[in-house]
Amino acid sequence: MIPSGLITIPRYLKIAVDLAARIVSGEIPEGEKLKGRSVLSTEYNVSPETIRRAMSILSDKQVVVINLGSGAVVTSRENAVQFVKSFKDDESISEMRLELNQMLEKRKNMDDKIMSMTTKIIDMYKYMRNDLITPVEIQIPKGSNIIGKSIGKLHIWDHTGATVIGIIQGSDVIISPGSYYEFDQNDRILIVGDKNVVERFNAYVREIS
Repeated sequence: MIPSGLITIPRYLKIAVDLAARIVSGEIPEGEKLKGRSVLSTEYNVSPETIRRAMSILSDKQVVVINLGSGAVVTSRENAVQFVKSFKDDESISEMRLELNQMLEKRKNMDDKIMSMTTKIIDMYKYMRNDLITPVEIQIPKGSNIIGKSIGKLHIWDHTGATVIGIIQGSDVIISPGSYYEFDQNDRILIVGDKNVVERFNAYVREIS
């Protein structure tokens, strides 16, 4: 992952693009000689070496021709247009890659939080099973009246006094499934309550529809 603070555009490249944009706009027409390095270095507040590198890019893109001893002359507005367009396309891709990296980083942070919360839930479940509260695990019998019905609709606590604290599905545990959870044939239900509550709940789930 590339930190956003490390993604920068070299100063000489920015200057080359700016000069090309001025050529595209007509501010600097074809055939005109560009200002000398010392003048441009003052104008852009950079070193003459930075200007030299910017001119080298424009020369490579065939926007200007550099004549030894007489400076750079604008030779192609069309090539300047292509250079500016290419730079903007590359800049857009760079911005999208940066945004993608940021999204991936956010997703990683969210995955870490989910994993942490999952671990806490598992630890809580283990605590409930082994310490002060001991849940009772009950397998739903085949043909039970509660299959396909929600916890809220069945009013389990009203009928049995039992509190459903979790559902075991294979190797997964759903903690606090909520009133909208609908029971499945293969569910194993975790409830808490005294001996009488457990007996009433067993009798309740064994009612056949």
